[in-house]
Amino acid sequence: MASSSPDPARTSSTVAERLAGVRRDIAEACRGAGRSPQAVVLTAVTKTQPRDALEVALSTGQRVFGENRVQEAQTHWADLRARVPDLELRLIGPLQTNKAADAAALFDVIETLDRARLADALAVAAAKGGRTVRVLVQVNTGAEPQKAGVLPRDADALVAYARDKGLSVEGLMCIPPADEAPGPHFALLRKIARRNGLDTLSMGMSGDYRTAIRFGATHVRLGSALFGERNRPETPSMD
Repeated sequence: MASSSPDPARTSSTVAERLAGVRRDIAEACRGAGRSPQAVVLTAVTKTQPRDALEVALSTGQRVFGENRVQEAQTHWADLRARVPDLELRLIGPLQTNKAADAAALFDVIETLDRARLADALAVAAAKGGRTVRVLVQVNTGAEPQKAGVLPRDADALVAYARDKGLSVEGLMCIPPADEAPGPHFALLRKIARRNGLDTLSMGMSGDYRTAIRFGATHVRLGSALFGERNRPETPSMD
């Protein structure tokens, strides 16, 4: 019986080479924008990726990872947290209110706060767990009805509300429309962040992270550029 050949997009050498190449690209984009390469954090998006891909990324020194679902992240990272104490997990997918407590316990940062009700649930989880919950407010810069995120006109109010609830609001996140130039959306997110005194901008994915860096991204979320295409179809807007 013939054995199946390994997926070339996910072999150890390929993943390591892609990580190294992306890090070089980020550094070059930073220099081109007059920024320090240390100013931009690479978030490796590992949703649906096999365990060996995570292990390879960790072996190269990658420590910041993005996951789309709470349950899948629990499966991926439960045992690795004890082994890798400086690991940082960031939730980059939509969060249901009834999963807020689990998310607050597992993730270091929740990037997808988009409504007051979720802020309430996270505040309750923070109080029960005796911890500070770090969040980014997701802004739907393109006002797309199928996409999560607070509308730009309501972003200031949600930032203020989350702060009043005791959440640590660190910045903003956006996913520009796939059929539009991303630059204006990144510029809008930066404008909202500045007027709210926020420093963190999570924007830029595998196809547009260089542009995002020019507009001030502090975190870029890359999945397919590192690991190849995902193993199963998902919402195409998270990495």
